[in-house]
Formats: sequence, structure tokens, C-alpha cells
Amino acid sequence: MIRNFEIKKTVLFAFIMVISCQFVDAQVQIEMKTEYIGKSDYRKSENGKSEKVGDSQGAAMVHQANITIPLSLKLNENKRPTLWAISANGAYAKLDNKNFTAPLVVDEILNIGMNLTHLRPLNDRWSILATIGGGIFMSNTDFSQAGFKNVLGNVGTVFIRHLKPNLDLGGGIMVNNSFGFPMVFPALYLNWKTEGKFAVKIALMQGLEMAVGYDLTKNFRLNLIAEMNGQTALLRQEGKDKMFSHLYMIAGFRPEIKIGEKISIPLTVGMNLWRPAQITDRTLKSMFQDKEYYFRASPYASAGLKMNL
Repeated sequence: MIRNFEIKKTVLFAFIMVISCQFVDAQVQIEMKTEYIGKSDYRKSENGKSEKVGDSQGAAMVHQANITIPLSLKLNENKRPTLWAISANGAYAKLDNKNFTAPLVVDEILNIGMNLTHLRPLNDRWSILATIGGGIFMSNTDFSQAGFKNVLGNVGTVFIRHLKPNLDLGGGIMVNNSFGFPMVFPALYLNWKTEGKFAVKIALMQGLEMAVGYDLTKNFRLNLIAEMNGQTALLRQEGKDKMFSHLYMIAGFRPEIKIGEKISIPLTVGMNLWRPAQITDRTLKSMFQDKEYYFRASPYASAGLKMNL
């Protein structure tokens, strides 16, 4: 099961930067978030058996920021947008690793990226979403050490089927150089939500997001959420190009405080269910390896800020 998850993880997070296309108000969207992942044991799973790696433990603090700026927007008679937008995102993860006797993880991750996205309707039922961009993925914050090996680019196209007014499902391809050379990956798109006092949302765009929310008051919503997110660092180790993958799956409660129509403050308390974290060779073969490393479940908390300007 862990090996299958690793393959899916690579498909979902191999720098596929498909952004949400909910810009009907042509507003600048800004989101900032700080996450804390509590300490837990580090384990190795191989051939279906799991064992603790010595006395190794780890926690993590992750800071993220994203901004999306619509450059132009037109709506057709069916309220389908033709959109050009540019987005920039950054993430810094500080891993508090203890008692590691081998270089199995890194202590820092810095991800900075930028994307240009175009969305347009093809007909009443279909739209096309195209994106091109790239970023820097480092295991430290010293830009003087950044090189071409830390740069990843991506380009891709997704065809979106509007099944219902509140349900979009799509698929396509993305091309990136995750393994040191251009390679084609499948790209998936899902956006389903209901509105009202009781709301449900399931999205697969920049990651996996599921939420069930209820408006207790006009300015306060309580959500039950499950999400998957992560960061990546590219580095040299033992004379070889390596990739460090850091993923985390969380579930919990998210009270969201709304300040007017443009600002909201989401707060999350729950559990990190599973946190795969390991250094692998930057090769296609590494996707199918049997040996996986991960941190066990631990407490999770986050605080964020969302603004529509």
C-alpha cells in the first residue's frame, strides 16, 4: 500500500501546478498559512513490514504563501470565464529532526514557484485549462547555492467537463523535468461544492482538499476537513542527484472567522495522519521502490489568512 501511495504521490505532486479557476469576480487572491506538525517516530516500511528507525523522531513547521492575480477576465452568455492569470507561491518548511545517524531527511525545504494560466470555454459543456511555469526547490535558504539542478519547469493542458453547475471533472497531461529530463504525467482536476448554510467541497487541483462546513453564524463557519499537501527539495548527495519528498495527510476541525466580505481567518486543529519523508534518487526507478520512510501520526495545528482584494 505504501508503494502504491508513493506512485500516486508522484503523480499528484510532481510539480503539477494547476490552479483553481474560481475568479468570476476578477479579484486578487492572497493566502498565507503557518502549520505545525507534532513530533513522532520515524519508521521504515519494506516488503510489507514496518519498523522504527533507531530513536529517530521529527516535527515540522511549515510557512506557506500564495497570490493569484487575474490579468484579464471575460464571461460568456453561460457565465463561463475566459481568463488569464498569474500566480506565485512559496513554502518554507523547517524540520525538527532528532537522533538521525544517517542522511535520510533534510532540515530545511524552500519552494518558490510562478505560473501563468489560461482558461477558456470550448462549448457549453467543456473548458480547457493550460498552464506554464516553474520554480526553485532547495534543501536550504542560501540562494548562492542554487543551480540549474534546483529548477523545475512545467507545462500542461487539462480538459474540464462541466457535469453540473457545481461539479467539474477533468484530465490531461503535464510535462516537467522532475527526474532530470522532460517527462509526461497525467493531470487530474476535480472541483465539486455545494453552497448554503451547510456546504461540502471536494477539490483536486493543487492538492487534495475535502471539507464539510456549517455556518453557525454569518461570520463563523465550522468545517470538518481532510487534506493532503507537501514540499520537495532537490539536492546533491554522494555525488548523485537526489530528491527529498515531504508529504502530510491531515484531518481535523477548522473554525473559519469571516471579517467582512473579503477576509477570513481559518484555524485548524487535528491530526497529521501520515507523513512520508525520504531522500530518493532522482530517477524514474525510485517511484517503484519497496522501501519507504515515514513519520507516524502526530498532532497538527495551523492558522491562516485569506484575502480577496
